[in-house]
Amino acid sequence: MTDLLMIAHFTILPSENGNSRFHTILSMLAETGGYRAELITSGFFHARKSQRERESPAYEALPYRLTLLPEPAYARNVSLKRIRSHATFAQNVKRYLHTREKPDIVYCAIPSLSVAHAVARWCENNELCLILDVQDLWPEAFMMTFRVPVLRHLAFWPMQKRADSIYGSADKILAVSETYRDRALRVNEKDPDGLSVYLGTDLAQFDRCGRDSRESGPDGGLRIAYVGTLGHSYDLSIIIEAIALLPPENRECVTFVVMGDGPLRAEFERKAKEAGIRAEFTGLLPYPDMVRKLCACDIAVNPIAKNAAQSIINKVADYAAAGLPVVNTQQNAEYRDLLSTRRAGIHCTHDAAEIASALHALIRDPKLRRECGDNNRKLAEERFDRGKTYGEIIELIDRCARERRKA
Repeated sequence: MTDLLMIAHFTILPSENGNSRFHTILSMLAETGGYRAELITSGFFHARKSQRERESPAYEALPYRLTLLPEPAYARNVSLKRIRSHATFAQNVKRYLHTREKPDIVYCAIPSLSVAHAVARWCENNELCLILDVQDLWPEAFMMTFRVPVLRHLAFWPMQKRADSIYGSADKILAVSETYRDRALRVNEKDPDGLSVYLGTDLAQFDRCGRDSRESGPDGGLRIAYVGTLGHSYDLSIIIEAIALLPPENRECVTFVVMGDGPLRAEFERKAKEAGIRAEFTGLLPYPDMVRKLCACDIAVNPIAKNAAQSIINKVADYAAAGLPVVNTQQNAEYRDLLSTRRAGIHCTHDAAEIASALHALIRDPKLRRECGDNNRKLAEERFDRGKTYGEIIELIDRCARERRKA
């Protein structure tokens, strides 16, 4: 029996809204019968900015051991309080690791840098196999908040050096996109190839939730969907402006359906009201409800802000699974190539008039909407279905287990 220890600072537990990569992997490992697994995560739920219940019947039913370690609360994503909170949680992880029997394999998600650094040093000191799963690029994700390039690089240089150190110490590099994999491999000499497996979704579960969800918008109109965080990385303002620029006959039949929450929700709601467009802000929804509402929409938007570091993110898998055409402003070459080669949507620069033109093209042409949507669904079936793609992650873990037994 192989002892696998998974550490994920930010994750969604089965009792919470969402679709966790780590729960899927651990559940698949449990089905093989060859692993004894434990997941360490934070007692603070980042998405809702609230402390988790320490005990729950849902935890007892998990096919792995769940360990929640304390982390102080913070209210803002970019703040000194969050940095201190991460440092405290990293210290708690470190203390716990020193009390635990040494595992055969350590699987650690990054970010946060604080936790990944502590885990990497512990693995190095104890000669343990470390699989690093790159979920996001820090500090690149924060650099967009600094407009002056020199100040930006000076401010984040220590974080950059720490990230390089963590990437370099991993025995195996796994990432949620080729973009992130290649970034980590640039400073890693242990793993020649790495592996990228998109976050994706459980397509069978998605389809169960989305079944019988097709319905028309208010007054038989169309629905434009956005799913995700309402924060600085996602520019919903430009979508609101673009919808307001549509010809009156289009604008009046369109509803902008925004599913999610975040620090800028009130600002986006105010802008939608001032622009005079129809908008529905649902807040965070239980995952099945989000899927049903998404599948009832007609067009999806991916309005990532300029210079954001995101690559293949959760929402694009959900958009693909729902079979929706995407109007995309994301600059990341990997996602742009996916969308273009599959003819699953329309790319735009960060310009409201150009976005309005793309929306208008899809609104007036049901055949184009259907073709792009069908192509996006095929993309989901080939590249975003965890039932198919996560087998590569299981194979990677199995390979590490075999190497460990030979050592």
